[in-house]
Amino acid sequence: MEVAIFDTYVKKKDGRYLHFNIIVKRDTPFQEVMEYGNTYLQTKGVNSNGILHKDCRFCHLTSTIPVWETRIMVSGYYIHELEGC
Repeated sequence: MEVAIFDTYVKKKDGRYLHFNIIVKRDTPFQEVMEYGNTYLQTKGVNSNGILHKDCRFCHLTSTIPVWETRIMVSGYYIHELEGC
């Protein structure tokens, strides 16, 4: 399976940033990517204004790895946490 990686930075109300990748099937509409990111923020209890279009950018396409593929098949997406998460 080929997946799309969206590089995402979200500024929290306390001024700190979360940096994570939203990984989805290649043909996932961008609006769904944004919804997945906002769902992730809610599950983390992050106090933010949500993800804005400028916060989430397509980075590249790549082949999936088993961990991602399993989660994508169940939830539609996988979050790879990078900084501040």
